Amino acid sequence: MAMNSTFEPIFSQLELAYEPENIYFQTITSMLQASEYLEYPQRLQLILAQPQNEIMVHFPVKMDDGKVRLFKGYRVQHNNVVGPYKGGIRYHPQVSLDHIKALAAIMTIKCALVGLPFGGAKGGLKVDPSALSEGELMRCTRRFTSALKNNIGPEYDIPAPDVGTNANIMAWMADTYINLGDSHQRLRNQSVVTGKPLEFGGSQGREKATGQGVVFIIAELVPEMGITLKGMSYSLIGFGNVGSWTARLLAPYGSLCKCVMDATGAIFNQQGINVEALAEHVKANGGVAGYPGAEAISQKEFYSMEVDVFIPAAMEQMINEDTAKKINCKVLVEAANTPCTPSGERVLEKKGVKVLPAILCNAGGVTVSYFEWKQNRQAETWTAEEVDRQLKRHMIEASNRVKQTAKKLKCDFKNAAYCVALEHIRNVYYIRDIFP
Repeated sequence: MAMNSTFEPIFSQLELAYEPENIYFQTITSMLQASEYLEYPQRLQLILAQPQNEIMVHFPVKMDDGKVRLFKGYRVQHNNVVGPYKGGIRYHPQVSLDHIKALAAIMTIKCALVGLPFGGAKGGLKVDPSALSEGELMRCTRRFTSALKNNIGPEYDIPAPDVGTNANIMAWMADTYINLGDSHQRLRNQSVVTGKPLEFGGSQGREKATGQGVVFIIAELVPEMGITLKGMSYSLIGFGNVGSWTARLLAPYGSLCKCVMDATGAIFNQQGINVEALAEHVKANGGVAGYPGAEAISQKEFYSMEVDVFIPAAMEQMINEDTAKKINCKVLVEAANTPCTPSGERVLEKKGVKVLPAILCNAGGVTVSYFEWKQNRQAETWTAEEVDRQLKRHMIEASNRVKQTAKKLKCDFKNAAYCVALEHIRNVYYIRDIFP
């Protein structure tokens, strides 16, 4: 395919064959487009267009049946000019290098946007965690951590949970790293990962953090778009950690969850779905299908349902050109990373749908991860109220910076959010300069 002509010099120097719908090129193009507003120097565009390190590992694990299986894992470290690399670890059968590279770049922008002293990274293991026994999952995690040991660390690169991983997996990672390291640095090494169980150095509020951040942004920005939260109707893609917490935290505002769709199916209730009951159903049954408090609908009906707000909270690039044409909402809140393809984004723009970007909306997870890292390093324990107070402050301050920048540059919120982050990164580079 032809290269994006505007940024052809950048892609040519990096020897990259441009693919418009590829999630990595989509992410980098968004970054470069925003950098044009700031008249970013080309040397910094080049630096941010490629990760600093791309690590691929292969390791064997003995399975329960005695056979040995070889696994492939990744850790991509995009940029650390602001601080240590930070980003989740994903367990999913569709994990790929380009996917992890894109998510690592997004983490760089996200951390800079909300003012965290971190750079961006992301990791992934090509596996279906639901197909492994608990013992296999633990052995796989410990071997993966061992393979990454020299490339992660509490002051260098700090992983966290992501799709397919959880607090238990983070505990296994931390324990493995501690046991492979200096025995006199056990407390320090505990902060090698975040998202751990409370009993092992985790933070209050971490489980709900991403959903809580989404709700803080909705409560701050959606009313300015002419929608009151009391009675606000919304559709939700995904009812995992982010989607379920977003719904449960919106309920006290009086918002109505009309539709939910996940991998098992789609459901609808005109009067609003009881999201607490749905969470119990999903926990027991593995998905929303069969929930007795709503009727089953088709995927086409789900996307076409008229609502005030549409919230994708599942995997990346789920909203393509065709599904975007069906969406019938005033505001789209990106609770998932890069939920729209480039062609899907163009359709939404033409339809006049206002989009609140993922790098702002779902930054709550990494923000509370920072709080956990800080608590570990200072041997402190914060209350749930303190975590929420600090999270709200970070999210509101970031949203205010985005609003001011959008007004100043006369651009949409997505470009404004990227500009806020890139300006911070540029200022750090100007102070530090490029070594040597």
